[in-house]
Amino acid sequence: MRLALIGFGNVGRAFARLLDQKRSVYPFRIVGIHTARHGTALGPRGLPVEPEFGPVAGSVDQFLEAAPCEVVAEVTTLNPATGEPALSHIRAAFARGRHVITANKGPIAHAYSALRKEALAAGVEFRFEPTVMDGAPVFNMVRNTLPGVKIQGFIGVLNSTTKIVVSAMRDGKTMEQGIQHARELGIAEADASLDIDGWDSAAKTAALANVLMDANMTPLDVDRRGIGKLTVERVTALKQERKTVCLISRGRITSAGIRLRVRAEVIAEGDILASIQGTSNLILLHTDLMGTVGTVSISPGVEHTAYGLFSDLVDIAKSI
Repeated sequence: MRLALIGFGNVGRAFARLLDQKRSVYPFRIVGIHTARHGTALGPRGLPVEPEFGPVAGSVDQFLEAAPCEVVAEVTTLNPATGEPALSHIRAAFARGRHVITANKGPIAHAYSALRKEALAAGVEFRFEPTVMDGAPVFNMVRNTLPGVKIQGFIGVLNSTTKIVVSAMRDGKTMEQGIQHARELGIAEADASLDIDGWDSAAKTAALANVLMDANMTPLDVDRRGIGKLTVERVTALKQERKTVCLISRGRITSAGIRLRVRAEVIAEGDILASIQGTSNLILLHTDLMGTVGTVSISPGVEHTAYGLFSDLVDIAKSI
């Protein structure tokens, strides 16, 4: 299968390297890459891992017309407020009969229900496993291994940057020093306020609810409060009480409908949610038939996000 990539940052480059490593078993090849910053690269026979970029294509539509592919990988930067331009990129691919994989949570958080219907109408597949837990299975787990199960709610620790920041503050460092450390680890959003103010978690929370609970909500519907007002004094005082602060995502079905929340919560150090340190993540799903089940991802990196794209690509190849 031939792929076209929209975006070529850390995730896109890791994905290209992974495809190159697995080519002998999985003969996928990238035939086009489009970026606003580096330019556009086209190669009908396949591009190298480090391609030479030419001038930027006039538009994504022009790029998709020029790239002879079956699958489009959308890996641009998150916009939690609208999901654009990734949302339009995905729709442009659907309009041309292309399957889509994405690591961008914005479109799932803002328009999953509509995109699912549009993909069905176009006769194409749409996958998005790495949008919430990097490459760890959440959506695919429910789709493939929990038939007939209803997801009644969830709780998760889904943002790595805030965990790094709180850990630094527990050591007496400032919030800004914690953010800088997260940047050095390569895990902070390009705009770190998206992490600190809870927008990244809100987008993941809305995405989970939309896919698993048919919520049809957006990040703007999430009751959100980040860690921006947290002080070193507060964190160190809690440490003396063997407590900590964790940015926690919650979703549940109530008599009034689905309620979504992101909060910096005070929890005991022995709480399972507090045990998720560094870049690790945890999601627990509350179900009707299987009780509470979950997924833990220990210290994921950009390579794991790339694997999430790869697993979706393999899944599509098997289904068509």
